[in-house]
Amino acid sequence: MPESITYKALKPQIFNIRCWVKEVEPRPLKTVFNKLLKKTDFNILSFSEHNFPVEGYTAIWLLAESHLAIHTFPQHEWSYVELSGCNAHKTVDFKRSLLKTGVDVTFETDAIAAKIPEKQSENTDQKIKMNGA
Repeated sequence: MPESITYKALKPQIFNIRCWVKEVEPRPLKTVFNKLLKKTDFNILSFSEHNFPVEGYTAIWLLAESHLAIHTFPQHEWSYVELSGCNAHKTVDFKRSLLKTGVDVTFETDAIAAKIPEKQSENTDQKIKMNGA
């Protein structure tokens, strides 16, 4: 975990990536996504995970920038991954880096959703197009 984090006031907006990953084993999921968060300079504040008794796994990284969550569905051989962050640059870097891992991933949308409060903008759902990804 980082020893020193610089805090600053931000506009109320969240950048969201939602995808399905063709991996359900906890160890590789935890390893890949922990490395991706570090590589893309997200500040990990804490981590929690749970292995369900019958089957399934859930993990969440609490980030200074928001959170990353993973939920596995072993019976269907898929895991759902959602990253929400308040830093557009880090979120775009995360998606680009995920595409380079070789992990079989299917994004719900090609664009990164930018969520902002209704009072701030007429258009509450914006999309960030990624060039070259």
